[in-house]
Amino acid sequence: MEETKLIRPAPAIEAIPPTVPFIGPEQLMRQTGHAELVRLGANESAFGPSPKAVEAMAAELPRLSWYGDPESYDLRSMLAVKHRCAIEELVVGSGIDELMGLVVRAFVAPGAAALTTRGSYPTLNYHVIGYGGRLVLAGYRSDGRLDLEALVETAHRESVSLVYLANPDNPSGTFVSHDEMQRFYDALPKNAVVLLDEAYADFVDDGELMPATIEDRLIRTRTFSKAYGMAGARIGYAITARSNVDTLQKIRLHYGVNRNAQIGAIASLSDDAFRRFVVDAVAQGREDYARLAASLNLATIPSKTNFVCIDLGTADRATRVMNELLQRGVWIRKPAQAPLDRFVRVSVGTPAMRAAFEQAFRAVLAEVPA
Repeated sequence: MEETKLIRPAPAIEAIPPTVPFIGPEQLMRQTGHAELVRLGANESAFGPSPKAVEAMAAELPRLSWYGDPESYDLRSMLAVKHRCAIEELVVGSGIDELMGLVVRAFVAPGAAALTTRGSYPTLNYHVIGYGGRLVLAGYRSDGRLDLEALVETAHRESVSLVYLANPDNPSGTFVSHDEMQRFYDALPKNAVVLLDEAYADFVDDGELMPATIEDRLIRTRTFSKAYGMAGARIGYAITARSNVDTLQKIRLHYGVNRNAQIGAIASLSDDAFRRFVVDAVAQGREDYARLAASLNLATIPSKTNFVCIDLGTADRATRVMNELLQRGVWIRKPAQAPLDRFVRVSVGTPAMRAAFEQAFRAVLAEVPA
């Protein structure tokens, strides 16, 4: 006779599927027996953080016993200058993932609908389900681009409370121009919050992005994880109306952003020459991947991020290539949902990392037929 469980999680938590959205390279190394991997799977910066950030954080390590400023005041002051907004229109969190959770918790009531694209960045889905929301999905277009018309139609039909869009997109790398983004934004329900994930915006010229709009129905998130190379420090921020910041402040973990992350972020903002170096180096890497794919008669999706998607024709072949590369110590990822599941996604590494990937990729393709 099966024993009745007396202790169960809340229904919303129990509804979360028992899957892990991202299996880290450390786990993969344990599984494969590799002491190290060529890390091209998480869109980390292969070029590291700014030397100024490293120096500033190292100098402050003896004060690690101190809590960080719960208001991140100095960082928000610098960000206000960067984005030409008020400090009261900024909130700092431990990465965009945390900020996503705060936004869902604040603006998606239990049973309310939140809309995203099937196969887009999955962390939002876990937050929506975990906080009792109803997840609504639209599909990508057949060419791998976001289907903005489908998103707008679904948003109105389902009376959604939240619309999530990553631009540039993850995992496709595609980019929606500022005019197209503005039309999309204007066409959405006026009572729905638009969560615009701009994690990769530093790889795009400011003039190409949607104009800086401060409204209560728009929340834009940025990160220091990509171009600034501080993924391990976990720090990001949101730009939005003061009323939204006040709401998020009510539920934010005020000491959740560590002190050294704030110090490194401040130093990074003062070293824009390093960020430009990274952006240029990434652009060169994207071109190298496109040339490699073309030499193998493979197509790529034009990318505005620090990764490139390479079309392998079928989801089965893409999976086999990804797994064979891992056996050779080269870690990449692939999208899980059609139509992007026939692609592998490769982060831009250093020239040496790209050379290692090319050598392994050519060898694997010779063994895994189309």
